[in-house]
Amino acid sequence: MNDDYIKMALKDDGNLKVILKGCVENVAQEKVGVVSVVYLTKDPKKAEQKITEYNANKEEGDYYMVYSCPLDTFLPSLGHYPSIEIHQEDLNGK
Repeated sequence: MNDDYIKMALKDDGNLKVILKGCVENVAQEKVGVVSVVYLTKDPKKAEQKITEYNANKEEGDYYMVYSCPLDTFLPSLGHYPSIEIHQEDLNGK
């Protein structure tokens, strides 16, 4: 299903392509969910190349997703915008 979302986001529509990385890090002996923006481009081919590269080389527990976002827009006003959910199970390693 994630592949379908990635294909939709890569569709060439002139929007900014945003690649996010989600992971769980150990901070001061506590697990913390972290979401980072790792790549931005307007070129869908570059975005596709990068998401493929990142997924091929990711470490266990890493998760990458690409989004297509319009410029000059308050993203939370959209139905779906760049975000990655990190659940308690992810933090517990279950």
